[in-house]
Amino acid sequence: MLRLRQICLVAEELAPAVDALSDVLGLATCFHDPAVGVYGLENALLPLGTNFLEVVAPLDLKENTAGGRYLKRRGGDGGYMVILQCDNVEERRTRVGELGVRVANALNYNDFTGIQLHPHDTGGCMLENDQMDGDQSADGPWHPAGGSWKDAVRTDRTTAMVAAELQSHDPGALAARWSKILAVPVTTGNSGVPEIVLDNATLRFVEAADDRGEGLGGLDLEVADRAAILPAATARGLAVDGDMVMICGTRFRLL
Repeated sequence: MLRLRQICLVAEELAPAVDALSDVLGLATCFHDPAVGVYGLENALLPLGTNFLEVVAPLDLKENTAGGRYLKRRGGDGGYMVILQCDNVEERRTRVGELGVRVANALNYNDFTGIQLHPHDTGGCMLENDQMDGDQSADGPWHPAGGSWKDAVRTDRTTAMVAAELQSHDPGALAARWSKILAVPVTTGNSGVPEIVLDNATLRFVEAADDRGEGLGGLDLEVADRAAILPAATARGLAVDGDMVMICGTRFRLL
């Protein structure tokens, strides 16, 4: 089992980014994780169907935090981490070691074990593989989101997160690297670009068409009320291009 469970965005300020995501996409916050404070960050988790959008922000932009460095490198708010749920994290830990991919941070919270991989070794962005003990169903518990995340699920406007888009100046090479790490083959999608198909979503690899370089550039969302989302984005002064809205430096494509 390998499914997309969480996407992390990074912002210079937490509240404005969370407010925009909530107001435009119709989402609600389920949890603020105090554990991220050890990294000099604050965060918010917003359930999106059975998955999660997380926003992190440095507590002090002058502090030497990974989030702060990433903001500087990519020129502002944007995509930060792709977080996958698996049922064999120890096998995956062994696999990345054999590939020479470093574990930047090992996570262990009793019922939850994970490995955050070094972005210099993965390319694209930070990639994380996590395993929950016990119930591993698609709508099962998820430690980073707290114990009552289902109470915050809102589906009036946005119902699911179905793809993440990684941009690169060499998308084919990046896709091949992630394929080796994840042990999932690369295929060619309908748009003709490399893709890795997970159990519940797709990782798509595209040419970087802006000046932000390699990174997590966009997400595909299934929506129930496009007619409410687009005017809400326009009212906030956010960039809108057809069925794409830009929030927190990230392209959200509405399906």
